[in-house]
Amino acid sequence: MFPVGPAPWPRLRVLWALWALLVVLLAPWRLWAIQETQECTWQVVLNNLESVGKNDAIDHFVDQELYTVDKVFDLLVDAPIDRDEVRGLGADEWERPWSCTLLGSGHLLTISLQTYLGFPYYLKINYSCTGEVSSEALVRKGHLTGLKPVVLVTFQSPVNFHRWKIEQLQIQMEAAPFRSPAERCDAEEMCLMSWYTPMPIKNGSVVMRVDVSSNGLGPFIPNKRFHVNINGFLERGRDHELQFTVGNELFHLIPRHFVNVPSRPLWYTVDQTPVLILGGIPEEKAILLTDTNFKDFFLVELSIDSCWVGSFYCPQASFTATIYDAIATESTLFIRQNQLIYYFTGTYTTLYENNHGSERWVRVLANECIKRLCPVHFHSNGSEYVMALTTGKNEGYVHFGTITDGLVSFKLLPRDRSVCNAILVDNCSITWAVFIAGDYNLLMLVEIVGPTSSKYFQVVSYDLVSDYLVVLYTIPEFIPDARGLEFLMILGTESYTNFPMVPKGMSYNPYNNLLLIWGNFLLQSFNSENFIYLADFPKELSIKYLVNSFRGDMAIVTENEEIWYLLEGSYQVYQLFPSKAWEVYISLQVLQQSSRYAPNETMVTLFYEDNKLYQLVYLIDNQQGRLIKRLMPVEQLLMYQQISKEYVLERQGSHLTLSFSNFCPFTVMRLQELPNPQIYTRQERYRAQPPHVLEPWGFHSENSLAVYQGLVYYLLSLHSKYDKPYADPVHDPTWRWWKNKKQDQDYYFYLANNWRSAGGVHVDMTSYEKIYDLKAENELPERIFLDKGTSYSFSVFLTTRKPEVQHGPSFQVLSPVDLAVVLADPDCIEAMVKEKVLVNRNSVLFWVTLSDKRSCFDQGISGHHLMKTSMLVKVLGSSGHCFQNTNRGPRMQSNLMVPVLIGCPPGKRLAFDITYTLQYNRVQNKHYFDCVKVDPEMPCFLFRDIFYPFFLIQDLVTGDSGSFQGSYVLKVVGGGPTLDTIKEYSEEEIYRFNSPLDKTGSLIWTTENTTTTEDLAFNIMSHNSLGIEWLCLENSPCHDTIPHNIFAPEFFFKVLVSNRGVDESTYCDYQLTFLLHIHGLPLSARRAFLILLVSASLFVGLVILYIVCCLLSPYMVKVCNILRWKINSIIGLESNYTYSTPSDSRAFSHSGTMSWRSSRLNSRVVYKGAEENKAET
Repeated sequence: MFPVGPAPWPRLRVLWALWALLVVLLAPWRLWAIQETQECTWQVVLNNLESVGKNDAIDHFVDQELYTVDKVFDLLVDAPIDRDEVRGLGADEWERPWSCTLLGSGHLLTISLQTYLGFPYYLKINYSCTGEVSSEALVRKGHLTGLKPVVLVTFQSPVNFHRWKIEQLQIQMEAAPFRSPAERCDAEEMCLMSWYTPMPIKNGSVVMRVDVSSNGLGPFIPNKRFHVNINGFLERGRDHELQFTVGNELFHLIPRHFVNVPSRPLWYTVDQTPVLILGGIPEEKAILLTDTNFKDFFLVELSIDSCWVGSFYCPQASFTATIYDAIATESTLFIRQNQLIYYFTGTYTTLYENNHGSERWVRVLANECIKRLCPVHFHSNGSEYVMALTTGKNEGYVHFGTITDGLVSFKLLPRDRSVCNAILVDNCSITWAVFIAGDYNLLMLVEIVGPTSSKYFQVVSYDLVSDYLVVLYTIPEFIPDARGLEFLMILGTESYTNFPMVPKGMSYNPYNNLLLIWGNFLLQSFNSENFIYLADFPKELSIKYLVNSFRGDMAIVTENEEIWYLLEGSYQVYQLFPSKAWEVYISLQVLQQSSRYAPNETMVTLFYEDNKLYQLVYLIDNQQGRLIKRLMPVEQLLMYQQISKEYVLERQGSHLTLSFSNFCPFTVMRLQELPNPQIYTRQERYRAQPPHVLEPWGFHSENSLAVYQGLVYYLLSLHSKYDKPYADPVHDPTWRWWKNKKQDQDYYFYLANNWRSAGGVHVDMTSYEKIYDLKAENELPERIFLDKGTSYSFSVFLTTRKPEVQHGPSFQVLSPVDLAVVLADPDCIEAMVKEKVLVNRNSVLFWVTLSDKRSCFDQGISGHHLMKTSMLVKVLGSSGHCFQNTNRGPRMQSNLMVPVLIGCPPGKRLAFDITYTLQYNRVQNKHYFDCVKVDPEMPCFLFRDIFYPFFLIQDLVTGDSGSFQGSYVLKVVGGGPTLDTIKEYSEEEIYRFNSPLDKTGSLIWTTENTTTTEDLAFNIMSHNSLGIEWLCLENSPCHDTIPHNIFAPEFFFKVLVSNRGVDESTYCDYQLTFLLHIHGLPLSARRAFLILLVSASLFVGLVILYIVCCLLSPYMVKVCNILRWKINSIIGLESNYTYSTPSDSRAFSHSGTMSWRSSRLNSRVVYKGAEENKAET
């Protein structure tokens, strides 16, 4: 039996001292047991489109395809949404053919500019309170009192930053009330109702955090966080029912699967894993699988072949179906069964352009004997990693696995020789491995068998780049004798006990460089060379696994299921379970009749979530077994431990009273003067509210919810399309949405007030915006990004318990508290602390400034390859002793650990300032000529004019936008006479076309600036440069461009601007690639002469032809007249012969003669009149 609760449970016969202790503990909280205050909590479930309005519908995030809501938007004929503007079309461009494509920075999927899209799911929000039977009545009451849930969705940035843009994106939405159409209510106006918001998705993100809070009206409901992740291992069958692709779901939890079963670690990539898995179910090839961090879960039997290949190189004694090791990454699951490992890649269309999902489990390293999988908790360089340790023929090697976009590959490390050969031993075995991604370094715990069969262990470092291997540390064979000390520095001169040291594993925190070696001991080091022995952990116990929060604390689970706790930066290890504090806590839970604790329970695993420690526990209560997730009350246990050890019975009159010693050196600790967080957290936030509905009770319909979906989608699509080379005149992604409708805002408001809005909804333009001015919440941020030379400042206010006054020539107050700032990398960052003693308030104020030292990072792309470090702020002597009571229970104070990321922060970019560039060029060149066919998105520049480019540094997080004052290098890296013929240039061509050193006559441009790079290869430009003169020399691609019409030739240059290596003011490697449209290019002399020759020839030919025509025109007229006369004569003669008879032949002859004479006379008269007219002319 592996109990989590005490065995046996405390009975009613409790010591009177314990009861007195409980009274004292409860007094500060005003005896909550007799108060009638309600504790309310939010409830959030996922609903697909068909489940909206259904009471018990709960869905899982499987569908990733968007759907159209175009028909609903067609009803908004007189609304602020301009269909042409939203589609990005002009008035005459309704049929512009845009195909299915990913948006520029990879956020949302669009299928057509003529289609409004909606997301496949809604969030359904309710709340419940203790002591209330009907949650429906609570929701109605909340709605009538003005309660509206506010939902904040945070998208986790992707692993592969080479494919997707790194950003910290949030959207804040207000939930819309919706009345269930399934119930008819005759007695009440409202019956079953809930609140709904769209559940947005974003390309590149499969992990979403949903924070629900109140708008401040109605009942008090604490904020609550939910994890809504995409499950790529579920699919819809032919009957539209969900089924697993990794195996078959088992619907019954059998007690033998959990009772008396040891707990096991939960391994995954931190903050990136949408689906967690847990093996260890005895004799079953089954795992626990969850996409909600074990709020709910599935028991799945895996569809693997369960093969076992025993051989002389794989000495495995027995076969078992148990899944021993299980690791989850962003898209792929890894398991180990016996000596074989398998992986399965989920179906995530939001991560890959092409689906890499597996159809079945893939067996990898089939010819290897794998004894253990080791996790890598953090991703790096756009990939995730996993390590497999071998035994048998490849003993001494590590199979290093890389997962990129769901594609898995393994390589054998070290590359040239085994670890055993490298450290010159005959027999060794790798027990554990840790990968330090920032240094591309692999640390291995190696067990070595000496010549006399004695065993000892070494920590070996292997550099993946240089293939260099070195022994860092040799672990002592026996446990040191600490002689009553809490810790002991291992120097080699200390004495040792007879207990052998048995190392079993290692743990590494990349934020504070803390390496822990654990077994039946704890060794810690901050440089992997000098180690400290923590003597508080008993040497009689053996650690099974560690659980690290990577935020300054960790939990320790031993082989006999004891739970211990360690604060990083301190040397004291606390026993949480079993302990007297745990017994006190369990007694309190019994008094509250909590259903989350039972006499018979088994811990399944222990893990951190949002910096809180949680247990997954199997309970058996009333012969019924169930698996639950519950909070591990670390703060309460530490507080109970402290009070139970230090109390004194004092007599006051005829009564005995308890007095306690408080070891916390302060009574109040507050953080003050915190700066606005966004500039340091790099959190981008949008705000969206549901459209106003013209309904008396304010309830939304399915159509208005669909409009809400389309508006949220378009808001996020504007965000994704805003990352473009040409800067807008206004630095805000929503500017284009409303720029043509702002002047009509009062009109739409008038329509809404008079209930005349089209479609029954009113879209308020001010309800969809980007927020730039978030305020600090009196706590340190989740993380801090520091650029080159930037700093972060705040103050710590402490009210002390007993001031110490020193009398002398000058009255001086000595502070009884000291504040320490511990830096993980003091060579890279520095901290300055200033102290001010406030005598009249018995307090001390510390100002803390954290600054970057400009020395530990090269330039990089925004958000790429950031250096991890940390800052720990602690009050000396207060670790584990100071707690603050909140509405969520006690919270530990005095140890504040903040991760710090050094490098180019996300959300910064370089943009081409086309507005100021046009203005400045017009002034300098005294004119501006655009192309004949004007493109407002890409204005043209004239070839013969000097070109003066200007750029902006835009902060997408804070909304700041200013002229780029640094230096940069400009290169033409591609080009073509049309957009369809643009080609990329090779490195050799880029050098010839841009370098002032070129001697081949290939330069495209030049400048009068004399500043160049160190190798003199390229010119260095700045905002004060003298401009660019276009050359297009003989061997350049723009030379002798053939015009396609009567206008001058044009050319599109693909220009790359980068400040790498020439700008020392920032860590950011700003790289901007944009197209530059140049018109009026000159022709070559040969082609110009040829065109001149042809043109002149045509002109001369036309002149000669004109002269000839003028000279020959009289003769031509005469010839034409004669020809016409002859034709008329012939026609007249034939007609006379045709109509004559024999009796009239004589008469005919006479008349014909007369007719011939008269016609001849007439022709003479006509000809003579023509000659007279000619003479007059």
